[in-house]
Amino acid sequence: MSVEVRIDTGKISRLLRLRGGRTARKLAERTERTARIAEREALGSMGSYVTWKVTDGPKGLQGVIVCDHPKVRLVLDGTRPHIIRPRRAKALRFEVGGRVVYAAYVRHPGTKPNNFLKRALREGR
Repeated sequence: MSVEVRIDTGKISRLLRLRGGRTARKLAERTERTARIAEREALGSMGSYVTWKVTDGPKGLQGVIVCDHPKVRLVLDGTRPHIIRPRRAKALRFEVGGRVVYAAYVRHPGTKPNNFLKRALREGR
């Protein structure tokens, strides 16, 4: 007696790429979990700008996490030291130690990169 088994890889790959299939649900769960971690790790109000979705990609379904805050590139990449000057006034006004201070310009030391999206991706695995 002989038994023959044929595996149709095309059918298997189509099954895995189904929109409502088990793989799509698991991908959505993992993508949402990773997005929640990114929201938690983001600075200030930046977490409220984090969204996620599952889309069709060139190799099947893919989970996408997006942060569309206007300053997200500055946070992810960091900034070099730079000078801050007033735009519409003659001086900058801020508080230091409870006192109001005015300055014509300020030397900003720059910021270190804070890649909260990459940390969320590593943690969400």
